Amino acid sequence: MSRLFAFEVGPIRPPSEARSLMIRVTRNCQWNRCSFCPVYKNKEFSVRSVDEIISEIDLLDKHLSNIRATFSSPLDMTSDKIWSLTQKIEPMELVALDYALKWYNDGMQSVFLQDADALMIGANNLAIVLNHLRNRFPWIERITTYSRSSTILKMGQDGLRELKEAGLNRVHVGLESGSDEVLKIIKKGASKAMHIKAGVITMAVGLELSEYIMPGLGGKGLSEVHAKESADALNQINPDFIRLRPLALTNRAPLHSEFESGRLLKCNDIDIAQELIMFIEALEGITSIVVSDHILNLFADLEGRLPDGKKHMLSILHAFLEMDSEKQILYRIGRRLGLFNRLDDMDDAKKMGRVKQIVVDEGISSENIDMVIDRLMERFI
Repeated sequence: MSRLFAFEVGPIRPPSEARSLMIRVTRNCQWNRCSFCPVYKNKEFSVRSVDEIISEIDLLDKHLSNIRATFSSPLDMTSDKIWSLTQKIEPMELVALDYALKWYNDGMQSVFLQDADALMIGANNLAIVLNHLRNRFPWIERITTYSRSSTILKMGQDGLRELKEAGLNRVHVGLESGSDEVLKIIKKGASKAMHIKAGVITMAVGLELSEYIMPGLGGKGLSEVHAKESADALNQINPDFIRLRPLALTNRAPLHSEFESGRLLKCNDIDIAQELIMFIEALEGITSIVVSDHILNLFADLEGRLPDGKKHMLSILHAFLEMDSEKQILYRIGRRLGLFNRLDDMDDAKKMGRVKQIVVDEGISSENIDMVIDRLMERFI
């Protein structure tokens, strides 16, 4: 693979890693069959060499040393000083400098290992990378990565323990659903039992675990089983975080055709709110933190640590469902336009007036609201 720049960055990362330094360990996704995901389709998976990764870490270290010598703090980052830095390096190192500057500005606290599953490089190799990161940047507070349940099971507890000892702190896993029926439809390549076992051994070695759930993934017909089976799986894992990421599709995702053809009936915001009630009510005996940190979520404040936070989360969902249809439309549009984050934002007269005007100007009604919302959500995928 030819390299145009001396530093590679993959296409995505979790919302919680927005301020993290991206280190690309693997390219693309080794599974790449999940029908809801458009990201890596038609791209070849590969594992990067340890030497290549380490050379990029060293390059970042070089630029960070210059940055820290140039600026007394992020507040001191003037355009003139940044321009001066760019004039002293080779053009192919500009990407590395840009990411070093961003990380410096973001506090240099965390690192995220890309792409879809950094554990595919193997425990021994990843431990080398982790140790090098910790040696070069000893102030790092957190190193995280995506992985798949199947990879975790192949690695086993001994491999996971080696990674924890080398400095890995957290693993993000796309559980998506606890329903075997839904998992089969989306071609996840994992069963409920696999997800549970992988989650349990990850927690057992002391790694933090974020499990992702996709409300609406089973469509209307499988909404209840998707909600209840997902909750049951998570009850057996008790992960540190349960992250909500509602289903949203573009025509680049294979699952899109299932909804277009009518084989699956798409859930709208009302359906998903009802599904979330079933899901949250079924979470029992765990202490996970439910997080609503994706822009696709209808409620940014649908968060809380279980079990105490359950009442608060359910109250938000019930309050939305108890609104009349006109207010629901206003909130849905306001949220998708970035004007509302929570129901309380509707009390802001200025914001509310703007949303009402948009609804009138665009002719949005109960007949076309779902289509409008789908179109707005595509912008965030």
